[in-house]
Amino acid sequence: MAKRKIVVETDNSSWQAPKKGKPRKPMTEVQRAAAAKRLEKARAKRAEKNPDYGKSGVHESLHNLPDDYELSPKTVKQWIKTQKDLMSSERAAVRQNVKGALARLASHEGYIRNLQRYLRDGDWVDNFYGEHQEKKMGWRCVALAYYDDGTPKRDIGTWYPDMGCVYTQEMFNEDRGIENVRKERKTERRDNSGAVGKNKKKSKTA
Repeated sequence: MAKRKIVVETDNSSWQAPKKGKPRKPMTEVQRAAAAKRLEKARAKRAEKNPDYGKSGVHESLHNLPDDYELSPKTVKQWIKTQKDLMSSERAAVRQNVKGALARLASHEGYIRNLQRYLRDGDWVDNFYGEHQEKKMGWRCVALAYYDDGTPKRDIGTWYPDMGCVYTQEMFNEDRGIENVRKERKTERRDNSGAVGKNKKKSKTA
């Protein structure tokens, strides 16, 4: 069976390529600072008109947190940006087979997911916080659990409302009847003065 010849009926003879605009000149540091101030003023005006401006995708429990609060949405968004930059550098290190880069990449990815979940759900689920995960998050008990004999279950490093403080290792040892005994090693210095004296005598006689 012979192939049917396809005839193009569209006339593109009058088509012209779009004109290319002149490339924009790079902004100077002064111009960037001025543009940042104008942008900040514009955002402030929008926030006055719309209280929910810039809060899309952020849980309602986080809306009223001040910007200087340690876990405010503004601060957490900056942490996400920093972690994404670190993640990009670690991806390059993984391609170069740098030792430990894959583990660090997984750590950055997991931390970013937890930060995004916090903004979305309002729940902090990571054991660490900070721009570089440098601070350890404390835990707070909201409902006590009990053993069969009625004794409360407690974890070291957790704040409990019935105690009003953090449950420490010393408290755990006291509850379990474990004595806090520090074994100190006694090191005795050998007296080598006799050997030195003998050497001196030998050197004198020699």
